[in-house]
Amino acid sequence: MEIIELQVSEEHKQERIDKFLSTYNDEWSRSQVQLWIKDGSVKVNDKEIKTNYKCQINDKIVVSIPEPEPLDVIAEEMDLDIYYEDQDVLVVNKPKGMVVHPAPGHMSGTLVNGLMAHCQDLSGINGVLRPGIVHRIDKDTSGLLMVAKNDMAHESLVGQLVEKSVTRRYKAIVHGNIPHDHGTINAPIGRDKVDRQSMTVTNVSSKDAVTHFHVIERFENFTFVECQLETGRTHQIRVHMKYIGYPLVGDPKYGPKKTLPINGQALHAGVLGFEHPRTKEYLEFEAPLPVEFEQVLDQVKNNR
Repeated sequence: MEIIELQVSEEHKQERIDKFLSTYNDEWSRSQVQLWIKDGSVKVNDKEIKTNYKCQINDKIVVSIPEPEPLDVIAEEMDLDIYYEDQDVLVVNKPKGMVVHPAPGHMSGTLVNGLMAHCQDLSGINGVLRPGIVHRIDKDTSGLLMVAKNDMAHESLVGQLVEKSVTRRYKAIVHGNIPHDHGTINAPIGRDKVDRQSMTVTNVSSKDAVTHFHVIERFENFTFVECQLETGRTHQIRVHMKYIGYPLVGDPKYGPKKTLPINGQALHAGVLGFEHPRTKEYLEFEAPLPVEFEQVLDQVKNNR
């Protein structure tokens, strides 16, 4: 069982505890937090509370995260695009439209289902529903992911993410013509208080988020850019580019509805680099743009 201890600061005074905890960790949904509260796994000042409890300054919150229940993940044979693999790590190029790990409504056909069939030695740190998954990309974002095949590798890769030493560069097509060749977006990201399924730039219950970008090519109404993540918040590039006025083409959540003919956001995790957990050698991989992305890019070029 993992124990997390938190103290409430003044900015979170009078905030519902389920909302406060769901914004503390991107992996904790509000419904999951509410279940923990009802099960007595969350205590405030050593006392059990209800989901509508309003936080007070200096409240001591202790979250006792229960061990994940053993759930069966069905191994499914898939033609995975493996870029690298050894006894410790695996790098895979996820296609657009594939969900990374099982969740309600997506219990099959996910990358984890395919990984379970490909190898039986994935790390279990994140529980059986996310074996080996160190980081993730959205369903409609294509590109490279690193996967841990044992707990040693998992701890090393997560540590590198925390230290911001992992190289993660994305290609994207955005609406509008960005005048600057380079830029850095340093704006905190948290849950949208109106739409809990969306993220937004906010100072309330948020986490620091930094995205660097540079322009690859400009067109009349669009810009082809490369974004490099310094942090890895949920929907970070999509939220940040919208924030500065250049939302991603095809983004169903953060972009305009009338856009180019692409199914989902034009975003590709093309470059991934990290230090090998065992050998300490720096490894870097690059995956080309998927066909659909190339077709949309060609259409933009030909119409300028």
